Amino acid sequence: MRVVIAEDAVLLRAGVQRLLADEGIETVAAVDNGDDLLDAVEQHRPELAIVDVRMPPTFTDEGLRAALRAREVVRDLPVLVLSQYVEETYAVELLADGAGGVGYLLKERVADVAEFLDAVRRVAEGGTAIDPEVVAQLVARGRRDPLASLTARESEVLGLMAQGMSNTAIAKRLVVSHGAIEKHIGNIFTKLGLEVSTDEHRRVRAVLTYLGR
Repeated sequence: MRVVIAEDAVLLRAGVQRLLADEGIETVAAVDNGDDLLDAVEQHRPELAIVDVRMPPTFTDEGLRAALRAREVVRDLPVLVLSQYVEETYAVELLADGAGGVGYLLKERVADVAEFLDAVRRVAEGGTAIDPEVVAQLVARGRRDPLASLTARESEVLGLMAQGMSNTAIAKRLVVSHGAIEKHIGNIFTKLGLEVSTDEHRRVRAVLTYLGR
């Protein structure tokens, strides 16, 4: 796997690069601003970009905006955001394009190296890795009626889906059967108006409803 890192904190940037190297993951470029991120993506065509939200020159949302543009340079480029903040507008836009291959982790909560590396691989393979606190903040800012019909257990299951967990992993976490989880997810799809079809992204659409509304 070939990765581009965009992070203005020198020590964190070097630390992430070292963790990836120990796992045989090549960092083809490590930059500290959005413009250099776009240049690196165009030049190297990586399999994953790991991006901070706030970078020079204004330290507001340059990283997320650059990440969105990077997914235009390399179509559906997997992006894993590492940030101290939840930037609502661009975070939802990044998550809502339906292409998959996105993650949003809060730096202060990334304490387990194995979990971080798992998130890296999951996002690079087209999955999602969303910090539960990011989910909670986005939902708190934009909750709407479709989610209000979910039971407490269904909301819990959908929250775990938003973290990128499989049905098997959710069943293990909640200590219930695989069949019970499938039933909960079926109910979630029904309540959110996601009709049975050949649409393989129905699960992603359910998660985006959870995050966006």
